Formats: sequence, structure tokens, C-alpha cells
Amino acid sequence: MTEYLLKVLVVGDGNVGKSSFVHRYVNGKFNKDYKMTMGVDFSMKLLPWTDTEKVRLQLWDIAGQERFISMTRIYYKGTSGCVIMFDVTNSDSFQSCRVWKQDLDSKAMLPDGNPIPCILLANKCDLPSRVVSTEVISRFSKENGFVAWMETSVKDNRNISEAIRRLVEEILSVQCDLQQPGDVNVLLDPKLDPNTGCC
Repeated sequence: MTEYLLKVLVVGDGNVGKSSFVHRYVNGKFNKDYKMTMGVDFSMKLLPWTDTEKVRLQLWDIAGQERFISMTRIYYKGTSGCVIMFDVTNSDSFQSCRVWKQDLDSKAMLPDGNPIPCILLANKCDLPSRVVSTEVISRFSKENGFVAWMETSVKDNRNISEAIRRLVEEILSVQCDLQQPGDVNVLLDPKLDPNTGCC
């Protein structure tokens, strides 16, 4: 059995649903009580992939508050992929996605210099008061180099697993293209794992 260890960042402005998204994906539950993330939270999820492969995801939920943004370079180290999320009822959170993507591209890249795979998630699509249209999101996604975009609803459990699976597919495809003969099938530096000791 081959196991891939992937570090995936979940970023975006505060109160767009990042922590709820991770909690729903990892634990299968929706938590309606919002609690602001301070710095970064870690979650792990084992994802059966094929009969001979499994993926161990390390999800880093990064705080969206501006005072934490200057600290993100250390969080980006060793990243395999990224989720950038916004709230479809909040146009400011959508506009911020460009800043998050530019910040990501400047601090994390593949060994060949290309941007790491990143998916754009339009969250809270269950709410009637949306202010960002699908046409605008689609154009923005293409113009800014996202591998895909999806509408999500953490409350209704819509496209949560599908979004992560689409991102993992892209990560593994890219890593397979970059991998040299004899390379080990571990895509994350184990020293970055907060659950293991250093050295």
C-alpha cells in the first residue's frame, strides 16, 4: 500500500466558513457556533484513494484576520495544495481571494517553479442573499490560475468531499509528473508534521 502525505492549506478572509468546512470534512458534522481561528489549526484525514493507495491529508486552517497574514510564510512551507474560500454573500471576501492567491503564489511553489494546485470555493451557496454571480467567479478562477472552482455549503454538506477530492486529484497528477525515478511517495516533509518530533 502506497501512502501519500499531503499538506493542504485552507485560507480566506475571516468568517467565510473555513473552520466549519474543515470540521465538516474531517468529522462529518456542521458546527453553527463560529469560533475565530487564532493563527492556525491542524486536522488530519485519511482518505482511501485506490486499492493500492491512500492519502493522509494534513489540513492547515489559517486565520483570516489581517494581523495573521504577515505570519503566513512559515505556514506555506512544504504545502502540496491550497483551498481559497470566500462567502458568496460578502463581496469583500471575494475580492480578497486575489490577494490570498497572490500571497500564496509568492510564498509557495512547485519544484519546477509553477504555482501549487489551488481550488477556489464559493461557500454559503445555500443562502439567498448571494452577491457574487457564477459568471464572475468562473472568469476570476480562470484568470487567476485556479485548477477549478466549486460552490459549497458547509451547512448542507454540498461539494465538501468533492472539492477536496478534486484538489487531491490535481496534486497527485502534478506530483506524478514532477517525480523522478526512485523518489519516495511522500509529498510532505515529515519535519513539518506537528504530531511528530523534530529530527
